[in-house]
Amino acid sequence: MTLAPITLFVYNRPTHTRRTVEALQKNILAKDSDLIIFSDAPKKPEAVKAVREVREYIRTITGFKSVRIVERDRNWGLANSIIDGVTSVVNERGRIIVLEDDLVVTPHFLDFMNRALDKYDNEQQVIQVSGYMFPVKLKIKEDALFLPLTTSWGWATWKRAWQLFDPDAKGYAQVKADLALRKRFNLDEAYDYFSMLEAQLAGRVDSWAVRWQLSAFLNDSLTIYPRHSLIVNAGFDGSGTHGSAVGPLSRSGVNEAFVPERFPIEMKVGDSWEVVCRMLRNRNHLSVWDRLIAKMRSLGSRLIRNMGVST
Repeated sequence: MTLAPITLFVYNRPTHTRRTVEALQKNILAKDSDLIIFSDAPKKPEAVKAVREVREYIRTITGFKSVRIVERDRNWGLANSIIDGVTSVVNERGRIIVLEDDLVVTPHFLDFMNRALDKYDNEQQVIQVSGYMFPVKLKIKEDALFLPLTTSWGWATWKRAWQLFDPDAKGYAQVKADLALRKRFNLDEAYDYFSMLEAQLAGRVDSWAVRWQLSAFLNDSLTIYPRHSLIVNAGFDGSGTHGSAVGPLSRSGVNEAFVPERFPIEMKVGDSWEVVCRMLRNRNHLSVWDRLIAKMRSLGSRLIRNMGVST
């Protein structure tokens, strides 16, 4: 098995970064894997101390075949940093596993990602491997499934797939002009990707992920997902830039004993896709309690940061 380099993007959350790395170190393949860390520079003076703490920590990391650190000398922002980092690593190594600093993986994460990368290396329709899985119950015998949807929460890809990535979102005009195509892009109205794409083009958000999804969508691509999530997103505490609306998607939980071994026999989207879409539609109607919890977490974290305490 060819082991892909693990590429980790960090910024100003030392506690989250340490948690992510310590979870990775528990993977049996960690000691044979190269770790490449991209550390973004402070955007504002308030971030200087936390960025310095992150950099001091990542320079001490061991437990991998090698550790390479790229310290940005200016603030790139998450989207630009990921696009540049993924492009450089995948062009150099041919494949890549990507994590951000708020993702906590199970001990079998690296094994699944690398075996899937090997298995679907030459399958042009498969654009990505996901370590995350939505919080749904599936009636399937296999340990993995195909969905026509990319993910940004712990993923892997190949050079031949990343070449399909269109950072300029040139396919926007095609989707805008075709109402039926737009409906499909929005997962039959389960998730409003089109509005997110328009916000990206207008400069109101800075998302590499919606551009990646557009690229996959227009190429009829598939992502292979584990039946149970191998990742928990620990960033919904107000310390990051995630919106509260996606918080419930982080509640899938994980079973650390889950070892995904049985891949799908056929490379097609099955009935599980409708289960995922139904969950996404329901998630768009957050309860008052969900919204209150998200707001309280955000306000609490903001208060802590204003007091000068790093997380």
